Amino acid sequence: MSARQATGERPKHSPLAESLFKGISFSAAVFVLATLGAIIAMLVIGAWPALKKFGFFGFLTSAEWNPVTENFGALTAIYGTLVTSAIAILIGLPVSFGIALFITELCPVWLKRPVSTAIELLAAIPSIIYGMWGLFIFAPFFSEHIQPWMTDTLGQLPIIGALFDGPPMGIGVFTAGFILAIMIIPFISSVMRDVFETVPRELRESAYGLGCTTWEVMWKVVLPVTRAGVVGAIMLGLGRALGETMAVTFVIGNSHDLNIGLFWPGNSIASTIANEFTEADGEIYTASLIALGLVLFLITFIVLTLARLMLVRMAKSYGGRS
Repeated sequence: MSARQATGERPKHSPLAESLFKGISFSAAVFVLATLGAIIAMLVIGAWPALKKFGFFGFLTSAEWNPVTENFGALTAIYGTLVTSAIAILIGLPVSFGIALFITELCPVWLKRPVSTAIELLAAIPSIIYGMWGLFIFAPFFSEHIQPWMTDTLGQLPIIGALFDGPPMGIGVFTAGFILAIMIIPFISSVMRDVFETVPRELRESAYGLGCTTWEVMWKVVLPVTRAGVVGAIMLGLGRALGETMAVTFVIGNSHDLNIGLFWPGNSIASTIANEFTEADGEIYTASLIALGLVLFLITFIVLTLARLMLVRMAKSYGGRS
């Protein structure tokens, strides 16, 4: 123990260093906000000719995309983006939770590191590789062995049967969503694993001592403590799914026709921009593609806002029960 600590003397702070630290922190925050504002302004300015011609809501609700007549609408791309992302979350979230549960609660010590490393390596694979694998390997297998069975069984169900309609080509909205699910699993599972491991071991041991099963420990102890991190992991995966370009472009079919069936070819906002931006000629065509980028930005912002509101409500509910 130093003499200053023994006497209880407080360490001296440099006013210049403190002011410099505050200035740098404030400048960094302002820079982030300025960058975000510049992006929004660029998108609005670039998209303005299309928004002026079609109207914002007219652009959102129109399913027509015809470069010849210069009539453009974002409905098909919005539908493809939302549906493929929803499929990715519905498939990827349970698998990711199971992986994180296995690694943190059930996996032997000697196997934990190899499994964790293998999951993290999946995140390092370029998206174009996923797209090529989906196009040349998964799509033919899916069209020959899985899609006919799904059409014959699930397609006969009332109400939801129309979702499983479509030609057995292997490529389409469902295939794009499945490939996205594989892509987001490493991100969600890795974050979940990390937040699960931050829960104090004493809490787990106390629950097991009371006779709880592994599932009860996860559902009643671990998840309430790590709810913010779990929602963050889900939002990370959803953000990746919403903005993915190359993998989706390979397998979604790149069709501007709006179909309810998941097996029909479709389009997403990112794949539309990637496919047509280099071919866009004319002010309205280019502005329409930029408007799609603005719509994707707004969708992402709305999703993140809803996630934040959900976290606030969860915190209030959890605090009320405690």
